[in-house]
Amino acid sequence: MRHALNTIAAALTVSLGLAACGPTQPAGDRATPAAVEVSVYDGAFATIQQFTTPGGVSVWLVEEPSIPILSLQMAWPTGTISDPVGQDGLTGAVAYMMNEGAGAYDNQAFQMRMEELNMSFGCSADRVSTACSASMLTDNLEPSFDLIGLAYAAPRFDTGPFERLVREREVGLQTRQTNARYLAERALIEALYPDHAFARQMTEESLAALTPEAAKAHKDRLMSREGLLVTAVGAVSPDQLAPLIDGMIAGLPETAETLLASPVDMAAPRSVPLIVDLPQPQSLVRFVGPAVPRDHPDFYPLAVMNYIFGGGGFGTRLMDELRVARGLTYGIYTSVDPDSNLPVLSGGGTTKNDSAAEFVEAIQAEMVKLAEGGAEASELEDALLYLIGSYPLSFDSNAKIAANMMSLRLDDLPVDQFDRRNELISAVTLDDVNRVATTYLDPERYTFVIVGEPVGLAP
Repeated sequence: MRHALNTIAAALTVSLGLAACGPTQPAGDRATPAAVEVSVYDGAFATIQQFTTPGGVSVWLVEEPSIPILSLQMAWPTGTISDPVGQDGLTGAVAYMMNEGAGAYDNQAFQMRMEELNMSFGCSADRVSTACSASMLTDNLEPSFDLIGLAYAAPRFDTGPFERLVREREVGLQTRQTNARYLAERALIEALYPDHAFARQMTEESLAALTPEAAKAHKDRLMSREGLLVTAVGAVSPDQLAPLIDGMIAGLPETAETLLASPVDMAAPRSVPLIVDLPQPQSLVRFVGPAVPRDHPDFYPLAVMNYIFGGGGFGTRLMDELRVARGLTYGIYTSVDPDSNLPVLSGGGTTKNDSAAEFVEAIQAEMVKLAEGGAEASELEDALLYLIGSYPLSFDSNAKIAANMMSLRLDDLPVDQFDRRNELISAVTLDDVNRVATTYLDPERYTFVIVGEPVGLAP
């Protein structure tokens, strides 16, 4: 994989307009940096250099000299669960505002400056982490890092962009009440873990309580020099990158509040499907059951079993039976989420209102069929070929590699995980698949929810 990016270098060069770089601001006099101590993992998928900057930031770097672009991921291990009570949505507001102006740049000037530098920068947040990503030309590293550093040190949180954020969120609050996927997710949450921090959501009241001042203060509780994780891919060396990172984060507070999530203790599954009434011609069916985190011995056998059951698209047990044989749906899927706090196997699809009950019964019947009858050797072979053969596609750009490395870091996985993953997948046997199917495909482990107007089923 380390040389796979060569084939897309020319396309990236054209798409980013390397020949049309805008003017850059002087970066100022910079002292010659001291060499950093680097630990190198030379894997089959990537050579990953690990080092700590003089300022104390932990970095994983894949040096890719063939493409004059740097992709950067920066993350902190706390997210939306850190929202103060009554201010749900505050962390999301911080992430939204981070590229809406900083220092002397208002939001339009900030966007224009990024265009001049042929760079991008933006932030996002999920339940357990806050992250910012950037992409830039290596010719413009210093001014690009300076602009990000300005966003970290002196974000403006101006009224105009903040009011736009609020308007967008108001629309989202209104439309989610007729969004079948949202209603299904909320029904499952209320049934399985209503009191956990993961169940919190933005409301009209919490949105009204958000202010630019509150968001600006909360930003310093999320982002600090301590606890920052960085991954990077591009034509840059550790000695070049380390001082740029330290300069970029110089304006951040030294420490911040870190609120870690606790494992979810899901309630017992519901014995009958939950019905959420929504006037529409089709019913959305979702189902969720407990699974295991990535470090559990059953995880990789479960991942292979999931591919056979419903995770592999056409050719899976569920697609063959519910679409091809019965014509109940255009598509149905399953997936395994290895979140250490809430590992689940879930799935779903849509069907006509008058076939919703049959749809649920068919899913449950396929669970029993695979659990009791087992998988075929040919199904295992197909699953292994796809899961192993398609994996390199997750590493076909600088941005994907940086994001995948960050996923490892946030999940506290080892640097050799990219290589170990395929070894662990290939080691899965038919006996392993059939064993986990017996345990994890018991229909009584699953809660089903139907959103629509299913015939013969009452809310």
